[in-house]
Amino acid sequence: MKKSNKKILISTGGTGGHVFPAYSLAQYLANQDYSIEIVTDARGMKFLKNSKINLKLINSGTIFQKNPIKVIYSFLQITFALIKSFILLINSKPKLVFGMGGYSSFPVCLAAKLLRIPFIIYENNLLLGKANKFLLPFANKIFVSYSDLEGLKSKYNFKKFEIGNLIREKILNFQSNKDLLKSDELSVLILGGSQAAKSFAEKLPKIVGQCIKEKIKLKLFQQCLHNQNLELEKFYKSQNIEFELFNFSENILDYFSKVDVAITRAGSSMIAELINCNIPFISIPFPYSAEKHQLKNAEYFEKKGYGFLVEEQDIELKLFTLIKMIHKDKNLLTRIKEKQKNHSDKSVFKKVDMHIKEITSE
Repeated sequence: MKKSNKKILISTGGTGGHVFPAYSLAQYLANQDYSIEIVTDARGMKFLKNSKINLKLINSGTIFQKNPIKVIYSFLQITFALIKSFILLINSKPKLVFGMGGYSSFPVCLAAKLLRIPFIIYENNLLLGKANKFLLPFANKIFVSYSDLEGLKSKYNFKKFEIGNLIREKILNFQSNKDLLKSDELSVLILGGSQAAKSFAEKLPKIVGQCIKEKIKLKLFQQCLHNQNLELEKFYKSQNIEFELFNFSENILDYFSKVDVAITRAGSSMIAELINCNIPFISIPFPYSAEKHQLKNAEYFEKKGYGFLVEEQDIELKLFTLIKMIHKDKNLLTRIKEKQKNHSDKSVFKKVDMHIKEITSE
């Protein structure tokens, strides 16, 4: 099928929380006959290296540094990235630019503004990110996952449109038939990017050991780093636990269909996937996330009744007690699943379509 002459460029920061929504959006738009390019940095390229989407590399920096030398270096990086962004946009001629957040999206969106190319920014956290906060006055619109977004000045409310979470269509259409109440075993999925995988692999085995002493039967599916495989395998075998380790999986739904509960960081993309797939979760926010946005996410979802919250410093004190309580009464998870059913992002792409057509037809 011949591609439409309407080209959309998606610019994203390099963390998973920015890249995965960008890729979900790109896949959808490509299937709708748009010509798509994704611009990201070296970190984002690692996530997207097997993608069939046209990729462009522009590294940038952040001025939010404490060290004056690093500020100067970042300023030079941003200037160079802005020049590259101008050249890219002039050659690419997109009808619309999406800024998905993260400092790497900043120079492309700023260049789009200077070239009078309309751009939309997207925020899927509960706290407006620094790059998006700076870009908001110049953006045509800001798409948000949740109307309760903090940090957005009221004078820009007219630009805000709640669309939901940009997640893969196969996630939106997923249905799990696992029966929570038929087994005395608790199946647990342990998730996380590189930092979370390292931290969880170091801290959670102690909690697992406590569970074994209390005769709590567990089945574990754990994401970890390659260099942690042998140590974790040795420990779990010594505890006679049924387990499966994986380092990265594009087929995460294979695990969603096998588990009762997930332990995860509180990044908005992963939490959104769990909620839409009706998987109860225990969120452990990354304590060093920018402006503690992961803690805000976790507090919001706990208040909604979609999951539990355990802060990193409380893992040893509270996580075992929580797992013991869940194992004893799986109705706790059943109630969470019922509340999660109140949330759905299935209409997210219809809303995106509507706004794209409105802007590109102007």
